[in-house]
Amino acid sequence: MQPIEALLLEPVGCLAEFPSAPFHEITVRLFGPKGKAISSASRSYWRLLNLMDATKTPLDVEQKNLAETLEVEAVHASSLYEDVVPALAELKSMGIRVFVVSSLSRRAVLKFIERNSLGEFLSGVCTRDDADGVKSAPLVTALGRAFLARESAMFLTDTLDGVKTARSAGVHPILMMNDPDEAQRLAMHNPAGGVISLHEMPDFLRVIAAQYKRTLRKP
Repeated sequence: MQPIEALLLEPVGCLAEFPSAPFHEITVRLFGPKGKAISSASRSYWRLLNLMDATKTPLDVEQKNLAETLEVEAVHASSLYEDVVPALAELKSMGIRVFVVSSLSRRAVLKFIERNSLGEFLSGVCTRDDADGVKSAPLVTALGRAFLARESAMFLTDTLDGVKTARSAGVHPILMMNDPDEAQRLAMHNPAGGVISLHEMPDFLRVIAAQYKRTLRKP
């Protein structure tokens, strides 16, 4: 793997603990009952994204406003992981470009960044509104805007849907191992790597860079 220039971060499940209820409510009110509520916010969120991605009719203004309002509600109820700020500061000092790339609405993402004072650490933001789509669309749009090669970027995720989304966008999926049992199951899908904490990401990227340099020195 070549050295990594950029880290793409989805707030839900990777930067903060979110409540699952708002995402379930969006699902029910926009698409009808789709099974019982899921306790995991990440899984509830990605179930919603799959439905959004599969629908043939774009959301109308009323539906968009409903989704935005409930997503902002989720942001206000979220709790930033304690390792985020120090890890982002170190990544910035290393020259790694960090982007918040999310299928949340732009309004919700900007509120999340403002609420947690993350703006100074970021090289950019891309949301479903910027990309006019969800899942891989914001990743591809962010890479294009930043003139980044896909093989030089990583997407941090804690779900199988996130791993598949990263692969479909051509970037390296890195597993955020929040739950040991779930992480063991997801590891069978061969992500490019995994971290237990965002604190580990700077050293993880240093190891990749060192390994790449060793391959260049081989005769």
